[in-house]
Amino acid sequence: MKKTKRPGTAVDELVATIRERIISGQLSPGVRLSQQQMAEELQVSRTPLREALQRLATEGLVVSLVNRGMIVAPAPLSDVEGSYSLRLLVEPAMVSAIVSTVTDSDIDLMATALSEMEQPDVSTRDFQEAHWRYHQVLLDRYPEPSSDLIRNLHTRIKRHQRLYFSRPPAVADFTWLDRIFLDAVTRRDGMLARHVLEFHLLDATLGLLLEVEPDHQFDALPVTLRGIQVEIDGLDAPGRLKRPAQIRWIPGAPPGLPDLKTSNLEYVSASD
Repeated sequence: MKKTKRPGTAVDELVATIRERIISGQLSPGVRLSQQQMAEELQVSRTPLREALQRLATEGLVVSLVNRGMIVAPAPLSDVEGSYSLRLLVEPAMVSAIVSTVTDSDIDLMATALSEMEQPDVSTRDFQEAHWRYHQVLLDRYPEPSSDLIRNLHTRIKRHQRLYFSRPPAVADFTWLDRIFLDAVTRRDGMLARHVLEFHLLDATLGLLLEVEPDHQFDALPVTLRGIQVEIDGLDAPGRLKRPAQIRWIPGAPPGLPDLKTSNLEYVSASD
C-alpha cells in the first residue's frame, strides 16, 4: 500500500536543501534568492518555497531587504560571538536541569557519535555532523522553545565553521572535552556537566574567533561572562589575551571538576 506523504514534508525538504546550500557556502552571503529561479531549479511551486524561505529567515540564514527581496544573510564574524554567547546563557543551565532524565540509550548514542568524531581520517563535514548528533541527543530533551533557539544557534555556528575552516579546528581539544562531558552526563552530575560545557563552549568561541581574527575585540562575550560569573584573563583588554588563557568561576568551580587545558583555555583547580 502506497504511503501518503505527510503534510509539511515538501517544505521540510526544501528547508533542508536550501539550508545545506547556505551552510556549505554554495549560496554565498549576500546572494539574492530569486524565487522564480529557485522554484524552477528545485521543481516546486512558489508557495512551499516561500514558506521554506520564511522558516530559514527565522534561523537567521535568510534576510528580506526592501526592493531586493530575499538574500542569503551576511556572515560577519561578530555573529559567532553573539551565537556562542546566547548558547552560554541557555545551554549549560538547561543541561544541568535535564541531565537526570538522560537514559542509557541516550548515552550510547552520544558515545557512538563521539567515536565517529575521534576517527583519525574524519572529514570536516563528517566531524561536524557527528558533533551535531552528539549534542542533539541532549537537545532533544530540552523544552521546545529552548531547543528551537539552540538548534538555530547550532546552524549559524556550523555555517561559520564551514565558511572559515577547511578542516575541523582543534579536533583533539573538542573530542577530549566531549569525552569529559559525556562522563559527567553518564554520572548524571548536572553541576559538573554544566561547568564542562561552559568551558567547552568558551574554548570553541575563542578558537574560532581568534584563529580567524587574532586581534578580535570582544563585545558580547564579556557581558555574558559577567552573567554566568566566569572570568577569563585578558578578555576585556584587546591584545592582552594570551592563549591558553586562564579561566575562573566565581565563587568557585564545583568539586570534582578536573584540570582542563586546550590550546585556547586553561582551568587549574588550585586557582579557585
